[in-house]
This record gives sequence, structure tokens and C-alpha cells, in this order.
Amino acid sequence: MRTPRAALADLLAGNRRFVSGQPVHGHDVTAAAASASGDQEPYAVLLGCIDSRVPLEAIFDQTFGSICVIRTGGHVLDRAVRGSIEYVVGQLGVPLVMVLGHERCGAVAATVDALRSGPRPGGDLAYLVDEIAPAVVEAGPDDPQVHAVAIRRHVLRTVRALRADDLLAGPVAAGRVDVVGALYDLATGEVTLLR
Repeated sequence: MRTPRAALADLLAGNRRFVSGQPVHGHDVTAAAASASGDQEPYAVLLGCIDSRVPLEAIFDQTFGSICVIRTGGHVLDRAVRGSIEYVVGQLGVPLVMVLGHERCGAVAATVDALRSGPRPGGDLAYLVDEIAPAVVEAGPDDPQVHAVAIRRHVLRTVRALRADDLLAGPVAAGRVDVVGALYDLATGEVTLLR
């Protein structure tokens, strides 16, 4: 069984391969590659944004079966996301949960715009805005750096929420599971851990 530290080291090594242009797995997304993957034995679950510029398997140079990926607008938690993470950790024994934010996040920008202008967006976009709003308020909606600061704060708020999750808190406290936050740089492709 992999430790949380070893799982994190593997993910970050994959990101270094991706950034250097020397991926081991590349983008072999053929049916043959999928069928050759064997049993599902992921070592990490990544919660990221739906942004099309942030393909999680590629930026961590992972192949079929190695990581589980959950993507929502602004990596917002809801019951389905929490349940999926609880399943992967509890049933598949995954030792690492990573929450990955990225620069120029549209969901954060929509939240900043809503808080600055007043009108709340309609539909379920309002749910995303409501979930991201506390990070924007903490950052200060009128601060010139609000987008960058709010993105980081939202990642860290999501990490704290997952660490406190009823089914994750015990394994986290025992050191069997870790929940970490990180930020993806769209310009360089690098992932930086947030503390």
C-alpha cells in the first residue's frame, strides 16, 4: 500500500515529466492502452476544475487506472463529489486527495463579478458562485489581486472541508490519507503545492 507521501511524490514527478516535455505515458488514449491497464488500482484522486486547459491525467503524466479524476466548475464540492472521494478513499484505499486550482479560473471570475456588480447569476451557476464566494470575500472583492488570492483561498478552503469530512477525518488523522492543495500554472504547466 502506498503512503500519502509516496503518492504525492509520484504525482509531482509526473508533473515534472510533463513540464520537461518528456512524459512516460504521453497521450496514448487508444482502446488498446485502456484494455491493457488491467485492474483499477489508483493511488490518488484529483479534484480539479472543468477548464479545458487543465487535463489532469496529462499534466501529471498518468496512464489508465493510476488516478481518479473529478472535475467541477471551480472544483466546487457537492454531495456527489464528496461521496465519490469517500468511495475512492474508503473502497479503493487511495491514500491521497489533491485539490487542484488553476490561474484565470472562470468560476472564480464569475464569482468576483457577481460580488462586485450585485446581480446573482441564474440557474445552477448561482450554486457555484455561492460556494466560491467565501474565498472571494476573504480575499476582498475590490482588491486588485482578488482573482489570484481567491483562487488560492478557495483551494485551501476545499482542502479544509475535505479534511473535516466525516469519513475522511479519521484516516487523515491517522496518517493513512492526506488531502493537499495545489495550483496549476497555465503558462508553464507547473503544479505548486499550497500550504
